[in-house]
Amino acid sequence: MPTEDEKKLEFELRGKAWKVYWLLLKRGCSMSVREVQRALNFSSPSVAQHHLEHLCELGLVKKQSAGGNYLLTSEVKIGVLRHFVKLGRLLFPRYFFYAIFSSTFYIAYLATMMQSLTRENLFISVFGALVSAIFWYEALRVWRLKPY
Repeated sequence: MPTEDEKKLEFELRGKAWKVYWLLLKRGCSMSVREVQRALNFSSPSVAQHHLEHLCELGLVKKQSAGGNYLLTSEVKIGVLRHFVKLGRLLFPRYFFYAIFSSTFYIAYLATMMQSLTRENLFISVFGALVSAIFWYEALRVWRLKPY
């Protein structure tokens, strides 16, 4: 169950502010206003500045004193982010790992254990294909929910 703070953040963190947060999370390093503007194709630097300041007010981003770049200070698991795992600078849907795991075991089973087409082997083959397909579908569905 989301707490009140998470609900407030979900309400405040939407639209372009959400895209700015996602960009900072994905990049994992400090960025200038101009870099954010160019990366997200905002019409002007003031739009990027506004959303970066909004993220500062929420306590998610901090403006560095030297250089004036903005750095992500806290990661929150709200909205679609609940379904993502960060590995280094990459974000993967959680279902991606389930899909890899199930597909690997399915292929290993087909390659090593299935010598004849018995009723049991047919059931396991169909079930394994179905489970793998469901996980790949969910991974792609969540991947499409990312802001950009």
